[in-house]
Amino acid sequence: MNANKSTVWVKEIRIDLEKCRGCKACMNACFVDVIRWDDDKKKPVVAYPEDCVWCLACECACPEDVIEVVPVIPAPLRSSF
Repeated sequence: MNANKSTVWVKEIRIDLEKCRGCKACMNACFVDVIRWDDDKKKPVVAYPEDCVWCLACECACPEDVIEVVPVIPAPLRSSF
């Protein structure tokens, strides 16, 4: 994906790794493969933030509520065609 100003939806994805219990719910919820898994640390890692589509599935899936997806404001509008 070409990350330019018209397609970047997310400024930052924050994960509080101190509070994360390593359940992999966020990784499993991310259908665009932005969140990957660090086998050594047993924690999620934001591998491809530029590909995030701001669906908030990772935030919703996290049982510990330790993920915050920070959007680009103002958010780019999607084309209807």
